[in-house]
Amino acid sequence: MERKTKVHAEDGKQELMITREFDLPVELLFKAYIEPELVEQWMGTKVVKLENRKHGSYQFETTDPMGNKHRFNGTIHEVDMNRKITRTFEMENTPFEVQLEFLEFEKLTVDTSKLTMHIVYRSVVLRDQMLKLPFVQGINMAHSRLQEVVYKLK
Repeated sequence: MERKTKVHAEDGKQELMITREFDLPVELLFKAYIEPELVEQWMGTKVVKLENRKHGSYQFETTDPMGNKHRFNGTIHEVDMNRKITRTFEMENTPFEVQLEFLEFEKLTVDTSKLTMHIVYRSVVLRDQMLKLPFVQGINMAHSRLQEVVYKLK
């Protein structure tokens, strides 16, 4: 089965380009990234903090099947309603360093939109380590849940 979320990793570059088209108006797609209740539903994580403003921050927490807690956090550098979010992302207690994420939301039609995520890593090695994890499968699953959860709000 073809994955709807496309992940492009160019050889020798320390970045990923991720794109996905959604059967959602851009306003609902954007809402899925800024409303804590929606984030929790599609990401399957607890939102500890989500400050959607310049110099705001966020912290998410999830528990694995063995009961171990994992935290993800970052700083929000820019929020431009229904257009873009610029933020950092860090997984606590892992060998992965902080990454920079540029999320762009584009209206395609009244009922469809596109998300483009440009993720920059400190090095090509770190980017390649991320790709060895089930990262591509995970982001596809998360985006499919986002589509399902938010579509019900239409």
